[in-house]
Amino acid sequence: MLRRTLRKVGEALARWPVAQQLRGTPLGEAALTARTRSLHSRLHDVRTVASVCPYCAVGCGTLVHVRNDEVIDIEGNPESPINQGTLCPKGADTFQYTVNPDRLTTALHRRPYGTTWEPVDLEWAMRRIAHLVRETRDRTFIDRDDAGRIVRHTPAIGFLGGAALDNEENYLIKKLCVGAGIVFVENQARI
Repeated sequence: MLRRTLRKVGEALARWPVAQQLRGTPLGEAALTARTRSLHSRLHDVRTVASVCPYCAVGCGTLVHVRNDEVIDIEGNPESPINQGTLCPKGADTFQYTVNPDRLTTALHRRPYGTTWEPVDLEWAMRRIAHLVRETRDRTFIDRDDAGRIVRHTPAIGFLGGAALDNEENYLIKKLCVGAGIVFVENQARI
């Protein structure tokens, strides 16, 4: 009984990092236990994809961590010359926006005088928007002002763009709006 107890004490002492270091085991190896050897980084078996934050036109770099085709984390990219790994509060919440179970993933429509939103097909929604824009433009189009000057615009439609649009997209939107006579064009970044 005493021998068995002494053997167990001896085995426990042999696993003790200080005793391993005294025997000449390298410091890194001596500090490892069976438990620490089994631990993994939170990014173990994760694919990391470089991306850009969608919230504004600054274009901060992000790292999107994906496991089994599911986003598990989004953080700032330290190699980005724009943000050097930092993100503003909106950018830092990009992950929550991505995985939020309440996030809308379908187009919704509320019929005139309706009280509830109904899911609709995206193609139907796009055709409906195009029809209403055309109908409103045709009904409210002003060719000349009261002084007889050519103005060719509609005061009944405005366009509010998103802050994540790049220069090329903003250029095309402005051309589309001017061509359609829409003169009230604003960008959400300034609001």
